[in-house]
Amino acid sequence: MRSENLGDTATSGGREHFRCCARLALRSSAIASFFASLRTGFARCYNPYRVFKAKFPLLSFITSRIVTMIVILFILGWALFALMALAPGDIVDQMMQQQLMSQTEAGGGSERDSVFSEEQLAKMRAEMGLDKPFTVQYFHWLNRVLVHHDLGVSLISKAPVSFLIKSRIVNSLVLNLISLVFITLFSFLLGVYFSSKAGTRVDVAATFFALFFHAFPGILLLILLQLFASITGLFPVTAYPDFPISENPIKFIFSYNYHVFLPLFASFLGGIGGTMRMIRSTMLDQMGMPYIMALRARGISERRVYLNHAFRNTLNPYITGSANLLASLFSGSLVLEIIFSYPGIGRLMYDAVMQQDVNLVLANNMFISALVLLGMTISDILLAIVDPRIRYGKEG
Repeated sequence: MRSENLGDTATSGGREHFRCCARLALRSSAIASFFASLRTGFARCYNPYRVFKAKFPLLSFITSRIVTMIVILFILGWALFALMALAPGDIVDQMMQQQLMSQTEAGGGSERDSVFSEEQLAKMRAEMGLDKPFTVQYFHWLNRVLVHHDLGVSLISKAPVSFLIKSRIVNSLVLNLISLVFITLFSFLLGVYFSSKAGTRVDVAATFFALFFHAFPGILLLILLQLFASITGLFPVTAYPDFPISENPIKFIFSYNYHVFLPLFASFLGGIGGTMRMIRSTMLDQMGMPYIMALRARGISERRVYLNHAFRNTLNPYITGSANLLASLFSGSLVLEIIFSYPGIGRLMYDAVMQQDVNLVLANNMFISALVLLGMTISDILLAIVDPRIRYGKEG
């Protein structure tokens, strides 16, 4: 009897212990869930960007790219001021040399002191702000641009920088956009066509010429084309008409097409090789995919398989690479504009760097960089629109 009472007591004690453990577990889970919800609430309160990113993924992506572009432009401007500060001499030395050369040609003295004294040179540097550290100069420039909307004045020509850029940027945009359109059009036509002729003699020959022109130095191609124009006389050696468009607009358009043919042809040959090979290889990869075999098994015509299905998937890598292609066209236009005397922004940049015109160099470079970064952002947005599988701002 005593043993039974002890057993009942032990059993009731075990049950009570189990109940206590269960109550503690429930309380701890409730406390844990409370703190989890509290932590989530604090995270939403202190990280509103996460909520904005979840509700508007594409808009948050565009915002992040714009912020990134601004940060890159800020660092790039600072690096440009640093490079200009590290370069030997400055714009005051350039002005002094020009004054010396003009005085020597006029028959005057060639001594430095007869033109500028050290006090005058120091005063000129102080007036231009060149006596301060380059970081201070950079922030002064930013304050003038962002607050007063003033890009400054060219230290050489004394003309407004905004006027000089506006007068040249249109020419460069027209030249590069025409090149981009022709490269895109012929790259898709030839890439899709030669992918359907893979392994044939025509495809091997086209691949060889594409590799050849892709590897051929662009500057050498420009020089050879200018020599061809100079020797044969079939095309002008300069890439711009010698009269303004206001004089005769129709005549200017025909003359412009005639003058710019060789530079456009050189840009076309330099860009079509790599782009055509990329589209051809992408088409061949798509044609080997299982979904293509399934479409053929369903009896869909080969033309529809090529154009309606495989071709659409070649747009993704091209949209991604088109921004890089536009950037390479702008960088290559520097050499093109110098060799063919084309009045574009690349030629303006070259003259500004050679004369160490800080205001013009910085504004010119920032403008080109902004255009390239804008092109990359637009290509990313188009990629998100074309490919529905891409969801910016979503993890997993």
